[in-house]
Amino acid sequence: MSRSPESACIEPDWNEMWKERQKRHELSKLFDDPSHNWNKRENAERYHSTSRSEYDDRVKTTIAGLKITKNSRVLDIGAGPGTLAIPLASRVKEIVSVEPGKGMVDILEERIRKERIANIVTICKRWEEIDPDHDLSGKYDVVIASLSLTMEDIRLALQKMDDVSRGFVYLFWFVDMPFWERMYADLWKPLHGSDYYAGPKADCLFCVLYQMGIYANVEMLPLKKEYRFTSLEELTSFFRNRFNVITERQERVLTDYLKPLIKMTESEHVLSGESTFAKIWWKKDNKT
Repeated sequence: MSRSPESACIEPDWNEMWKERQKRHELSKLFDDPSHNWNKRENAERYHSTSRSEYDDRVKTTIAGLKITKNSRVLDIGAGPGTLAIPLASRVKEIVSVEPGKGMVDILEERIRKERIANIVTICKRWEEIDPDHDLSGKYDVVIASLSLTMEDIRLALQKMDDVSRGFVYLFWFVDMPFWERMYADLWKPLHGSDYYAGPKADCLFCVLYQMGIYANVEMLPLKKEYRFTSLEELTSFFRNRFNVITERQERVLTDYLKPLIKMTESEHVLSGESTFAKIWWKKDNKT
């Protein structure tokens, strides 16, 4: 079927594409992953324990690439247990950490008290729930959202980030499927008989920004993910819960999949994989 020149030139609405991919991703999971419930203390503790070693290089690279000074006011969206906020605290004037997971916030606040940090303020809310006039104070020199862009209406979320920045906005998001998501893609149909749909990636994010008139800089960076367990039973139990494995057949599928991926150290069972994530950033005067 032929198309008119006018219809051929119509651009897709990338925000609607993001919404559709995010909805399809959420619906394909069939159930909530209990290991990603960040309100639970034990999940937040596992994430924090892993991040202290696994994310060292990523954190150093991320901080080295930020335009910050001792006078910078920083807004950290999806702060987790302070993965970026804690090492940033000594380098800037003030940090406001927005994090919806109560377990994550509890750990972050404990770290703040333990390390006697006086310049981090925590807000336990989703970014979508934040009212800048009520919850925030003025503009920020640096706004960061690091691997936390799960909002359904990403254009609205990005516009709010841009509005509260007076300097730079830095986004970090997946380019391809990270290791953990590849596991979902590999296992979902064999385990549950339905397709798994990945969430929207950095290509869609860049196009949303472009249609907003924000012409962002993009840099590709390596991303490594590791899972470490003290025993095979601990490992199996973790992934059994993650993938909702309840039958003997599912148990065999999971075991056959995990077995060749497990690497042994002297004291741990380790699963790891590599992928790519993007650093997408702009300065406010680059916005037309």
